[in-house]
Amino acid sequence: MRAAPVPQKEGPRANRDIRGVREVQLIDETGANKGIVPFIDALRLAEESGFDLVEIAPNSTPPVCKFLDYGKFKFNEQKKAAEARKKQKTVEVKEIKLRPGIDDHDYEVKMKAVRRFFEEGDKVKVTLRFRGREMAHQDIGVRLLERVKSEMADVSKVEAEPALEGRQMIMVMAPR
Repeated sequence: MRAAPVPQKEGPRANRDIRGVREVQLIDETGANKGIVPFIDALRLAEESGFDLVEIAPNSTPPVCKFLDYGKFKFNEQKKAAEARKKQKTVEVKEIKLRPGIDDHDYEVKMKAVRRFFEEGDKVKVTLRFRGREMAHQDIGVRLLERVKSEMADVSKVEAEPALEGRQMIMVMAPR
């Protein structure tokens, strides 16, 4: 029977959590480099000045540690992460459904919608549905998708070429 492994904490190690290190590159609370200092001395100096010793660059040799208020540091990191998540935009895939015998005005309305989707940064899946005897005239559908591709060439690029899947032909386009 083995003991359960100690769970790793999120974020940088601080104070006594920093293990297996004899010396550290020390930076004080003002940002001044104090040079390479034994770990015990760095920890003592941090406690005396009322700060935490936080490992900033654990992979360097020796690791870089800084005097910080750890609670404030974690709070600021969380705020930065939340701000980054807020600015992140998920790319959605919008679908436009067409038929081989689509009228010109209906086609123009659909293309206006496609342009709007590209301006918003979304991908567009163009689905061309065949019904009944239309399957015998797939060349009409191919020409229609080629027309869509050529008209949208200035604002988009084709991610997936037109392909027949059952009774529908599908093409995926992404904004440039």
